[in-house]
Amino acid sequence: MMSRFPACMAATLLWCGSVLAAPAAALPHASVVVETPRGQVRFDVEVAADRESRVRGLMYRNRLAADAGMLFDFHNDDFRAFWMKNTPLPLDMVFIRADGTISSISSNAKPMSEEPITSHEPVRAVLEINGGRAAALDIQPGERVHNAAFGNALTAH
Repeated sequence: MMSRFPACMAATLLWCGSVLAAPAAALPHASVVVETPRGQVRFDVEVAADRESRVRGLMYRNRLAADAGMLFDFHNDDFRAFWMKNTPLPLDMVFIRADGTISSISSNAKPMSEEPITSHEPVRAVLEINGGRAAALDIQPGERVHNAAFGNALTAH
């Protein structure tokens, strides 16, 4: 009996370690289109629409394609607070009202920081993209964001 205990314990620890190290489940993808003075900008985003995916967010990601991001859909309006804990990439956080207009943008959030980044008013969703992209693409508060979450998704032509 004693000889089985160490083997059993080792197998249990190996299993637990693999569960903790396992990558997050694949999230659904969607298109987000932002109307800017220069025209429409399209992002291919992962949609974090449940608690588990919103908690994990873009943590542990070492790179993000220029046209990629994550849309956090909370399904209701409220004040939102984010942080950059365990997130090595600088990010822009675009806070979006339920009607699909941009409320505010927090640019170049500091990687690995636990400092809260908050919305200035109740918002339904937050779009995270690479740090500096909002300014580079001339994305500003007040502009319209299209996605099914806001009931105004654009169809492909």
